[in-house]
Parts: sequence; structure tokens; C-alpha cells
Amino acid sequence: MKARYWLYEVKGFAPLVRELGGRKVGVFYVTTPIYYPNDKPHIGHAYTTIMADVLARWHRLKGDEVFFLTGTDEHGLKLQREAEKRGLDPKRFVDEMSEVFKRYWSLLDISYDRFIRTTDEDHVETVKKALMKIYSKGLIYRGTYRGLYCVSCEKFYSEGEYIEENGKKLCPIHRKELENLEEETYFLKLSAYEDYVKELLTKDIVYPRSYAKEVLSKISREGLRDLSITRPRNRVYWGIEAPWDPQHTVYVWIDALLNYISALSYGSDESRIAKFWPAVHHIIGKDILWFHTAIWFALLAMLDLPPPRKVIIHAFITLRGLKMGKSAGNIVSIDELVARYGGADPVRYLLMRFSSLEKDVEFSTEQLDNAFNSELADTFGNLVRRAGVLVLKKLGGSVEGGPEMVDTELSSRVRESVERVFRAMDEFRFSEALIAIFDIYREANAYLNKTEPWRLEDPRKPLYNVLECIRIATTLLYPFMPKTSMVVAKSLGFEIEGIERLSVGDWHRYNVSEAPILFKKIR
Repeated sequence: MKARYWLYEVKGFAPLVRELGGRKVGVFYVTTPIYYPNDKPHIGHAYTTIMADVLARWHRLKGDEVFFLTGTDEHGLKLQREAEKRGLDPKRFVDEMSEVFKRYWSLLDISYDRFIRTTDEDHVETVKKALMKIYSKGLIYRGTYRGLYCVSCEKFYSEGEYIEENGKKLCPIHRKELENLEEETYFLKLSAYEDYVKELLTKDIVYPRSYAKEVLSKISREGLRDLSITRPRNRVYWGIEAPWDPQHTVYVWIDALLNYISALSYGSDESRIAKFWPAVHHIIGKDILWFHTAIWFALLAMLDLPPPRKVIIHAFITLRGLKMGKSAGNIVSIDELVARYGGADPVRYLLMRFSSLEKDVEFSTEQLDNAFNSELADTFGNLVRRAGVLVLKKLGGSVEGGPEMVDTELSSRVRESVERVFRAMDEFRFSEALIAIFDIYREANAYLNKTEPWRLEDPRKPLYNVLECIRIATTLLYPFMPKTSMVVAKSLGFEIEGIERLSVGDWHRYNVSEAPILFKKIR
């Protein structure tokens, strides 16, 4: 099949920016993977989900219309076996576990617009419609599959992909012995889209680019092989029925990938697809790169849909050198971190502060404690406390200002930091964005020490400039630490209005009501 690259201005698809009330408003669609609810989420799940939430909040702050999707992947052999092990009906089991995920996302202040479940009726109908469309094109055929399978990954492994220890072939992610399977199945003609997928991998879709090169290298070595997309019902009964053959259920990964368009009412409300799909940004871990590129790009083309705008991949949080997970027995719980640091916001900050797209991050309590104490408690918390106390004590809680009160040297340095934040966020470099935000707090602390407003008879100018630094930095910090940012804004008497008013001198009056103690140091 001749390769074809979709442009986002194709007929029928909305532009990424539209006019609303005389101003331009962007559209932004962000997704997490949908998670297997075989156990409660841990900080590996939180890592990905907080990244997506930060992006959603950032774009809302910019005034964009945002749709943020997360959810649970509730079919397949892995969940079927887990439910059977617990003596539960699979539906009852996933009903209970999806609520567990929702509770944890509420705890972490995840601002999703929809929590999708693959057992939702609209999703099931979308999967059937989409696959029947592909089937009617002759892109699905019957055959027999022989191969090594990891139930935890819900993935077949070919030679060279697995690892061998003591004569056993193991999954490289879960270190579990692979199962040898031979069974009747239906295949998806991925091979017909090899040139198309390879061309897309040279475009600016997969980020960072090194991951696209990794997928390209695999396709160059092995080709884009046709994919087994059903399982015999007598082995995997817990799944969506293949609409052309009731004796088969749909492979869980095909079921899961289609959630990104079922949430947009694919097949029933094309206006939502036209509006949001051109702006979709998938946030994923590197272990599911293949599914979200080679397979997903081809599947979308079969449905006459363009590829995602961005697939953003991050590396792992590791513990003892291994990806965090139940199988490896190296899980760090969300509850543990929230209890240790006194709430969700510090956890959100710390996970993003040490986040990385390219390199695995080894979990270190000592490193997190040091950052909590030096950055959150000292740099940020101490500044807010000092400024609040000084304004209450010296000025009765009220400070007025404007452009005439601006310290131009300080303003210039703040403006440079704001620009760095924007560049970092445009490149999904969350750690770099936080460093730039905290540079503004550091500038304010240094300015406070330099001007010594506590010694001045009229300290309005220095205190106004410090409060402006706090306002600007805290507005930028809001996507990362929403509750803390709102506490600071309320206490110091400003509003988090959006990021178009981020110059020193733009806010004219502060009414400070208290000087909060934001964080208590870890001893």
C-alpha cells in the first residue's frame, strides 16, 4: 500500500485554534494510557497521570478548550485470571477496581474530563463499529498463531525480544516465563501499512525523536508483521466479542487503543472527532511504545483517521534498577508518599521535579526529602511566609503598585525565567519548567535579602516586587501544585487568572490576609 501522510488541515478536521469572542482559543486533547485495574495504582501510574494532568491544567491556564481522558483497561486474560484467583466474576472485580483508581486520582487532584472504562457500553459499540469497518475492507483474515506470550504484558514476544535465564524464556519487563501458545486467531494486515508507518516515524509525531528511531529500527529489521487481534472465546472469554465471529474475543490491546476515539464518540458524533482529534497528545511510558506507534498508526489509517498529533514518551521510575511493578515486587505506594510529604501537591511536585523523558529515574527517598526541604520548604514556603509577615507587619496587609513601582533589573530576570518555563512546557520538559519557576522564587528571596524591607520606613516598592514575583511563579506552578497555589493566591490577595498577565507590574493591589506556613520540613 502506498504510504500516505495525513495533514491536520485535511477536509473535515477542525483547526487547532478557533475564534471565540474575538480572541483565539486553542483546542487540546490529552490522554493517559488506560491502566489494568488488577491492583491499586502505584507511583508508576501516578507518574504518567500527573504528567497528563499538568499538561491539561497548563492548557486550561492558557485559555485552551481541553479534553483530558484517562481510565481503566478492563478486558483480557490477565484480568480474567486475577478475578478467578479471587473467586470473583470479572465484571464485579473490575467494577470494584475502577473505583479504586478513581479514588486515587481524586487523592492526587487529577482533573480528568472523562474516566473511560473498556466495559462502558459506548466504548464496546465503538470497538465493534471500528473493527467491522476494517473487516469490511478485507484487512482482517483468519489464521493460526504460534508464539511466546506474556500474560502480564498481553503481548507476544518474538526471538530477540525476550531474555533467557537458566534455560527459560522470560518477559523482559515482568521477568515471568513466557507461555507457548498455538491457536486459531484473526490477523490484522499491518504489513500492508509498513511504508506508511515508516514515513510517519520520520515526522514530528513521536517525542523524543529517539523513540521513533527505535521503532523504525525494529521495523527495518523485522518488517511490520500482521498482528493477531482475537483470542478464542474458550480460552479468553472476558473480552469484547469479535463482531464477525462470536467464538472469538477482541485482543485487549486493540480494544484498549480504540478508547482514544470512543471517548470522542467515533461513529456517532463526528463533530467531536473533528474538533479534538487533531489536537490529541498521548502520554505513555516507553514500555508501550510499539503499540502506540506501529500498531496505532496503522489502525488509525485503516479507519481513515490521521495519526496522533503527538505521542510523548517517558522513561521509567525504577527501584533497585527495575521498572516499578507488582511482578517485580518493588512498588512504592501513593499513600506512603502522600503521608510522608503531607499531601498530594508535594508528591505531584517531586515526581515531576525528577521526571525524565529519556532516562530512567531511580527512586530515592533521600533525594525527594532533600528537594522537599530545600525547594518546597525553604525556597518557596519560607519566601511566602516572610513576605506575608512583612506586609502584614509593615503595611497592615495592603500593597498597591503598578508599572511605576517595578524594579526593572528584577523584572528582566523574571521575564527570562518565564520564557524558559514556556519553552520547557512546549517541549514537555517538566523538570526544567519547575527549575525555571523556582528560579523566580530564588530571585525574590535574593531581592528580599538585598533590599531589606524590614529596615525601611516605606518598604512598599520592594514588597510589591516580591509579591509580583510570587504571583508570577505561583501562577506558573499552578498546574503542578494546584491546591498550594490557590492557598498562596488567597492568602496574599491575588488571583490565578491565566498566563497572559505574567509581567512584573501587572497586578495593582495585594490584600494580604495571612502568612501561611506551607510545608513542614522532613526531619
